[in-house]
Amino acid sequence: MVLLNTSIILTHYFSPKLPNQKGGSRKRKRSILTAEKRLNLQKKRTNRLKRKSEKLLWFQCHLDPDKMEYTKKEASELVENYLQRFRDELEQIELHNSIKGRQSRQHSSRETVIKQTMERERQQFEGYGIEIPDIVNCKHLRYFRDWDGDLKKLPNIKMRKLSSKDVCSSRMEKANIEAGNELLAAQDVD
Repeated sequence: MVLLNTSIILTHYFSPKLPNQKGGSRKRKRSILTAEKRLNLQKKRTNRLKRKSEKLLWFQCHLDPDKMEYTKKEASELVENYLQRFRDELEQIELHNSIKGRQSRQHSSRETVIKQTMERERQQFEGYGIEIPDIVNCKHLRYFRDWDGDLKKLPNIKMRKLSSKDVCSSRMEKANIEAGNELLAAQDVD
């Protein structure tokens, strides 16, 4: 009985098909290079879609099942909760590091990655906006709730950029409208 190396078999079956050419020819090297580039692009795309799907799954799990539509203010509150999702993990890391007698900081690389992620997402939210699923529109919200996490259906989910400035500006518009209505009511009384 002969044991086969499964990694060799897997790489043989899943490697890009190359035409029969001499071992060191330029044509073969070019085809190998293009196959590697395609594979790298596919890996990058898959990783990007996985990160996006993790974000969407977080939002899907934290939606209120009774609401049929969200306002911008409610959506921004949901984004604030999303930005604080690593808070418990950071507290655990700080607790581990606060134990006396420890020379070095444990989990320092994970702590750094979490803090950088939180800072980057906070800047996005306060700047040009963070991309979230469109939960303000009831039709898009219904489709998003029915989504099962399949990466193939990910492009069908409508996204919206939400910024903290959007929420502030909508509050200011409402305040201006209310002030204008009060002014008109005061003028009508006079």
